[in-house]
Amino acid sequence: MTKKEIVKQIADKIGLTQLKTKEIVQQTFDAIVETLLEVGRIELRNFGVFEVKQRKARKARNPRTGERVDVPPKTVVTFKPGKEMEERVRKLAHVPGQRAQETELVAGTANGMRGSHPDGKPRSKPHRARKAT
Repeated sequence: MTKKEIVKQIADKIGLTQLKTKEIVQQTFDAIVETLLEVGRIELRNFGVFEVKQRKARKARNPRTGERVDVPPKTVVTFKPGKEMEERVRKLAHVPGQRAQETELVAGTANGMRGSHPDGKPRSKPHRARKAT
């Protein structure tokens, strides 16, 4: 779902124009970002908590060359869903917008495999990323 779709949905529900609703939605997003920049944390009851955190420097490995790489510390925004959101999502029978075939692809990709062979046979080798040209 995009911001435009959110604006349309809200405008239809409350009877405001999409232009006015877009302004309100954007002001809401701006307020969240400003609060994170100034305070570092914003708690929205029954929704969740956004928080600014510092990630430590770490050593990583370049997957293409196997070379060890230093990753510098960085500042990130985390989100922890609220209790009500967690409970409602947990009750979902399936992930919206995701077909069964996509679910298999995602599961296969997570362990290094890339879906199945066009003949229906599972792939025997992990997927390798193509070189950028």
